[in-house]
Amino acid sequence: MQRSCDALLLDLDGTLLDRSEGVRPASLAALRRAQEAGVRVLVATGRSWLSAEPILVELDLGTPAVLFNGAAVLDLEEGRLVEERLLANRTMERLHAFRREHDDLMILMGARRKLCLTPRTEAEERSLDGLIGVEYATEEELVAEECVIRATFLAERDEDPLAYAEAIARRVDRPIYTTHFPLSILARHRESRFVAVDVHAPCLGKAEALRVVEERYGIPSERVCAVGDADNDLPMLRAAGLGVAMGNALPEIQAEADLVIGANDTDAIAALVEGLLAGEVAPAAGS
Repeated sequence: MQRSCDALLLDLDGTLLDRSEGVRPASLAALRRAQEAGVRVLVATGRSWLSAEPILVELDLGTPAVLFNGAAVLDLEEGRLVEERLLANRTMERLHAFRREHDDLMILMGARRKLCLTPRTEAEERSLDGLIGVEYATEEELVAEECVIRATFLAERDEDPLAYAEAIARRVDRPIYTTHFPLSILARHRESRFVAVDVHAPCLGKAEALRVVEERYGIPSERVCAVGDADNDLPMLRAAGLGVAMGNALPEIQAEADLVIGANDTDAIAALVEGLLAGEVAPAAGS
């Protein structure tokens, strides 16, 4: 039987990575078999280059990786971003104004650089745990930073992440792309009260990965399987021929997916890949 897809897009956190932030051996072996069968396997993640790089090196996929929720594309073999969308100067001015008005943490991320003001409390310092390569800067250095791919806001209050993202968008009043989540969805921040909003230049979100796949390899969206677990995965799940949600995904993500598989702490990814290669997993008729 013919395999069900020609390209596989994988989120990292909560999807390919287990609770310890590692790739399960069965998943890695299955991805190797997919590559040998001619399937293009790509990572599409909200992570930065610095954060994703050790995992990408381990995976050794030989394909570009979509980073920063679609705002950049990394060619690891060339050691450079082949695409990056930078936040405009006027947008940055308004983001800094919002930061000052609300007294929230803001981390500015470039290709291989992350800057923020020194945390003022122990809770703020804990909220930065896991952000690889963060450098503390003065107010003047933060404002002067250029070539920003993403600005991440962290706020310690019981606020709906969507409402927080909408407040930022209203203040900026310019085209941007945002993603939002409670920090507690990340394994190392289960007890956190912080909410996070990532602000990027306008893009298609992780659906940019489908554009990359078609431009590079001529594979149309209907021959793509995308797998994720969170709100920022929805653009690629909706655009792919087969959108797959993890068993640990938020209920609203599972409701939109064509297929729900096991949790990220199981060998569900490996089983999915084997099913795709055998042609046993495919979009439902009429989807």
